[in-house]
Amino acid sequence: MTNAADLLAPATTMGAVTLRVGDLDRMVAYYRDAVALDVISQQGGLAVLGRGGVPSMVLEHAPELRNPGPREAGLFHTAIVFETEEALAASVYSVAQRFPNSFTGSSDHLVSKAFYFTDPEGNGVELYWDRDRSTWSWTHGQLEMSTLYLDPNAFLQEHLTEAVVADPRVGGASIGHVHLSVGDVPEARDFYVDKLGFEVTTAFGPSALFVSAGGYHHHMAMNVWNSAGAGRRQPTLGLGQVEIVLPDAESLGATHERLRHHGLQTRDDGRTVTVADPWDNTILLRPAAA
Repeated sequence: MTNAADLLAPATTMGAVTLRVGDLDRMVAYYRDAVALDVISQQGGLAVLGRGGVPSMVLEHAPELRNPGPREAGLFHTAIVFETEEALAASVYSVAQRFPNSFTGSSDHLVSKAFYFTDPEGNGVELYWDRDRSTWSWTHGQLEMSTLYLDPNAFLQEHLTEAVVADPRVGGASIGHVHLSVGDVPEARDFYVDKLGFEVTTAFGPSALFVSAGGYHHHMAMNVWNSAGAGRRQPTLGLGQVEIVLPDAESLGATHERLRHHGLQTRDDGRTVTVADPWDNTILLRPAAA
């Protein structure tokens, strides 16, 4: 059994995802008008979007950067979880209406229902809703997940209403998980599980790993489907930073101590701790109150 001191606190959640973008106006329009997030603040080359005043997406204007190559490490998708199926339907319909060619698929994962899109700069986006945890099935310590067919039209017919079509900003929405493209799954497990402190919830052989804190289906995932053997990232458009929110400063301190114990280089500004994974994806850790 894993010692609790080696794990992230059970109440750990995900914070905002930062994307470096080439066309800030178009990307703001996608996440504001299509996904139906609110613009919390926008100043200069930085826009912050979310719901209920809680940031989910931070868009950082960086037109000088190149697009990442298709086989490089980085972001696979950012996943936004909605409180209700009605709220999910509203966002899915909104994206489909405004960016009709961005839909890439949908799946019933047993633990959730998910719809997949690509934003205007090629970043993967998942919009999803979780089934109640009481319905999730665990076998020998692994969570049962699948990729069953989910008919998007039938889902919308069942859950879309005139009210949410008129105003798709219904209910809460936040970052549920972040899925990365990495070069090697065992190396990802060493960093995210053995050092950072997530627990494995399920794995797809040597090709994908799903990890979480507190028994969630996954807060993060890593796969090599497009990026096997990828090395450290160079500065590109796309993923800038992944934020992990710990419940309090004590939990942050314990996690920082564990990272340093494993010899990882960190940056501590007195409020947050930043560390890079083996592919130079930036992970920022902060307490919930920050």
